Amino acid sequence: KWGDLDVASKVCALGLQQSPIDIVAPIKSQLPPIKLSWAKTADTIVNDGHTIQLNFAEGSMLSLGDRRYRLLEVHFHRPSEHMIAGRSYPMEAHFVHRADSGALAVIGVLMSTGKPNAAFAKVAATMPAREGPPVKADIGPNPNDMLPKKLGYYRYSGSLTTPPCAETVEWLLLTNPITVAEADVAAFAKLYPLNARPVQRENRRYVLMSG
Repeated sequence: KWGDLDVASKVCALGLQQSPIDIVAPIKSQLPPIKLSWAKTADTIVNDGHTIQLNFAEGSMLSLGDRRYRLLEVHFHRPSEHMIAGRSYPMEAHFVHRADSGALAVIGVLMSTGKPNAAFAKVAATMPAREGPPVKADIGPNPNDMLPKKLGYYRYSGSLTTPPCAETVEWLLLTNPITVAEADVAAFAKLYPLNARPVQRENRRYVLMSG
């Protein structure tokens, strides 16, 4: 209903490249490797009323071919926003990057339950219980530890998954999920049991998969 509620969010209803999507038949392709040089800790953590978000200081970068993007923040959705062949995951992390041009690249990480993930465990243990301003992430989770060992990915052109749903996002959804403790997912769910946008129409977009 976002497009009906606010004229500034019309693209949420009318856009043809909306996210998330259900990835059903990706095309295997020669895609550039994801190269990351991220800091080992977050700067601040915030409960913004929609999710839990970690913000990063200047200097953490994503390189994709000849394009460079700066890491701004990572936030979390429950359940996952993207689906793989109709399958949903307990959670999904979005690492949001921005280029100097303003273009966005978001690395999506699907999250299964199982073996604990030390970095996400720190998020679950220190996330503010109530909405408020950002606070210092004193024992900051290492964002690098919230990634799978192999950075294979699906790539497609899409949008922000919250208003204004701007169609300016290069999506890089990692093919391998990470595992996190079920108790940590439950802790997040106490704050945000459902903060995922439903899948949107593909509208004949190609989804590429790194070889």
